[in-house]
Amino acid sequence: MQDKKTVIMVIDDDPDFIAAMRPVLESAGYIMKEAESAEQGLKVYKNINPDIILVDLMMEEVDSGTNFVKELKLLGNKAPVFLLSAAGDQMAFLVDYAQLGFAGVFQKPVDHHRLLNVIKAKLK
Repeated sequence: MQDKKTVIMVIDDDPDFIAAMRPVLESAGYIMKEAESAEQGLKVYKNINPDIILVDLMMEEVDSGTNFVKELKLLGNKAPVFLLSAAGDQMAFLVDYAQLGFAGVFQKPVDHHRLLNVIKAKLK
């Protein structure tokens, strides 16, 4: 990642959430790309090859996020994928998110400091 900015893709059907994430990520020096559905996210993914992906669990379908990760595996994705969920921290205790293909879970509303620290650690 020398000489190139880190690209973070955010997939969420809530435009307010996407709008709130942009200044957080961009002020930390990252490039943010967005998608409003898992289907659109796959198209964007193929065009940008992001370094980190944040995907909402529940979008157009209840488990859109997990289906998205399955599709990414088929495409050979190597980027860490983090699940965004209103059930976030509770879900971490109830479900083995790593087994589902996620690098971690962030509870909504997302703690921006925690998010940036985790991203920084994953990029090392």
